[in-house]
Amino acid sequence: MDEIDIYLGEDLGDKGDITSDNLFSNELARANIIANEDCIVAGLQEAMNVFKRTGAETTLKIKDGEFINKGTIVAEISGSARSILKAERLVLNIIGRMSGIATETKDLVEKCKKINKKVTVAATRKTTPGFRKFEKRAVEIAGGEPHRHGLFDAIIIKDNHIKIAGSVDNAIQKITEKLGNNKIEIEVENEDDALTAARYNVDFIMLDNFDPKSAEAITSKIKKINPNIKIEISGGVTKENITDYASFADRISLGYITHSVKNKDFSLEFI
Repeated sequence: MDEIDIYLGEDLGDKGDITSDNLFSNELARANIIANEDCIVAGLQEAMNVFKRTGAETTLKIKDGEFINKGTIVAEISGSARSILKAERLVLNIIGRMSGIATETKDLVEKCKKINKKVTVAATRKTTPGFRKFEKRAVEIAGGEPHRHGLFDAIIIKDNHIKIAGSVDNAIQKITEKLGNNKIEIEVENEDDALTAARYNVDFIMLDNFDPKSAEAITSKIKKINPNIKIEISGGVTKENITDYASFADRISLGYITHSVKNKDFSLEFI
């Protein structure tokens, strides 16, 4: 059982689609999925997977990551009416959610790349429980960076780690002793901690909740200590101020592109 099975289980339960199952038997049908607004489309591969599970066939008319206008048919569906209706709401939820994330991410990526071609726009772990893989994929589809998928695949020493460990020094030393062959990132909230981390030659320093001017000044000091250290900006970054960080950051991470973005509207219409 994977995520798609779990999502379908939410709708079908133990009894299935009791409305469609009692209205129809094996009637064949065709339907189109249509965009109701302009957007970067994402989630079409996932939609195809859902329909496959319910027994319907999908012909994609658009590729994930393409810009589409309102009224565009993104997929044609065929099969029994029941197989299409079982999957309808789940498919529209997935495409709508992923397209919303992809559209917002694409806009941010394009804004930042105009200023600094090397900077990346990244997601965070502020995601919908159970849907993280798809939200992160939507970010990737739009040219963003998924960042780490969980606590298991990258070391990031955060503020609470430092508080419990006692200091930046203690936290970095202990991690280095045990996992010194791994890349290490540390989140800092002031200049002293940032420069301390730089002297330990960590791989990434995340400047958390710094205004653009302060972040740029501290970045310059970090690079003088070790020009190979990468700088991530996080906290307080918005659509309006992201370009203020783009010229000097290596990565800019934002939580809102996965936790607060507005879904795009799609509909499924039977022919």
